[in-house]
Formats: sequence, C-alpha cells, structure tokens
Amino acid sequence: MSLLSVENLSISFTTYGRTTEVLHGVSLAIPAGAQMALVGESGSGKSVTMKAIMGLLPMPPARITAGRILFDGTDLLTMRERDRLALRGTAMSMVFQDPMSSLNPVWTVGDQLSTILKYADRRLARDRDRKGRWARVLEVLAQVRMREPERVAGSFPIMLSGGMRQRVLIAMALLSQPRLLIADEPGTALDVTTQAQILKLLKDLVTDQKLALLMITHNLGVVRETAAYTYVMHKGRIVEQGETAALFDAPQQQYTRDLIAAVPRLTGRA
Repeated sequence: MSLLSVENLSISFTTYGRTTEVLHGVSLAIPAGAQMALVGESGSGKSVTMKAIMGLLPMPPARITAGRILFDGTDLLTMRERDRLALRGTAMSMVFQDPMSSLNPVWTVGDQLSTILKYADRRLARDRDRKGRWARVLEVLAQVRMREPERVAGSFPIMLSGGMRQRVLIAMALLSQPRLLIADEPGTALDVTTQAQILKLLKDLVTDQKLALLMITHNLGVVRETAAYTYVMHKGRIVEQGETAALFDAPQQQYTRDLIAAVPRLTGRA
C-alpha cells in the first residue's frame, strides 16, 4: 500500500460567480521511502495538487468536487480539521520555495524553530522543556549541515544567505520527523552552485531518514538529479508518468518531449 495516494482528484475555483475546474481526475501514488517528482509548466496544477494534499487550499473559493487523498490508508478529506492539522504537523511536512517570505523577519531562527517544536513534539511542548527544545533546534540545524548551529539559531533571517535560509526551511520541515516531505521548487531563487548543494542535501536527508519525497518543480534538471519516478502534469491532468530515466530517454507524449526540448543546452546543438 502507498504511503500517499491521490485518487481521481478534481478541484474547482469559484470567483466572481464563475466556476472553473482546475484539476481533472488527478491520480498519483507515493510509496514509503520513494523519491518522486511532479513536473509541469507554471499553471499546470502542481501547486494546487500540493496544497490539496497538505490541506492548504482556500475553501472557498476552492472546492474539491471529486476524489480521495489517502495517507497511510486514511482519507484526509473526511478527517476532522483538528486531526488533519495534527497530521500535517507530524507525519507530513513541506519545504516552501521562498525562504524570505516563509520566515518571520522579526524572530530569530532559533525562536521560530523552538516555537514550531511546541506543536510538532508534545514531549517538548511545556515551558520547562525549553532546554530540550533548544537542544533539538541545534541538532536539526546540524542535520542540514549548518557549520555554526548556535550562531545561526541566534540570527535573524536577514543575516543569513539565501542558501542558509533554504536550509533553515528544510530544518523546519524535519523538526516533526515526518514520513512524507513535499518540496515546492526548493532552491529556485538560488544560484546554480547553491541550488545543487541544497538538492544534494535533500536527497541525502530523505535517504538517510527513509522519508518519502515529492518534488514539485518545472526544472527537469532537478528532476533528473533527485527523483526515481516522475509524473508529468499539463492543464490539470497527469499526461505521462514513469521511471525518470525511461521517461527522459523515450517520452511518449508530445508535451513531455516539449518540456525536455526546452531545457537549455551548453553544446549549442538543436
């Protein structure tokens, strides 16, 4: 049985009295420990799918009109809101693409991570467990290969580089020791070298901790480096899927071929 299974998911948005369906029967499955990718151009429905999985869709104007989202066999769409919120804080986590807008600029990194721990780990929720929370904060910063965890924990986001802020977001996602990690365009705003470091870090972490990873991206270079299996999305539908290497070598759909052809080449050949 898959850890996460999305079955025939359809979603519509109603704005100014007009209803538009944006997802049309999307299905995908992520086994425990798998590294997978969901790719497509901007507006293809990747982020809507991700937000539906995480329970972050604005309801209304969004409305799920059909389908199920199963996590470990339980339908998330029929869960009580309180239970789903608890699940999102423990078993499922997400790495957002823009560290600067995802971090509170007036709190230190350590304060933000410590506050999250109050909700992610009930054993450390009480005020008298501040030392335990702080030890866990330093531990998770070290996990994401911060050279000076104490200094980083005492810093405000503006004092850190883009790559360091992205590592902080990954650390946040790991605090609850999740079973599923969703990464939404990680490293998009970073230079190529730093992006490669972040992707290697993510891949090493999910391998070491045996996490399932769903990478949401339009960057096929990222997909080739991180995912063993790939879903291709176009206009709210999954149009192709398969093992990443095979999909790149012999794409079956014209849309997939166009995506691959759009990747810049250094050789100058067509």
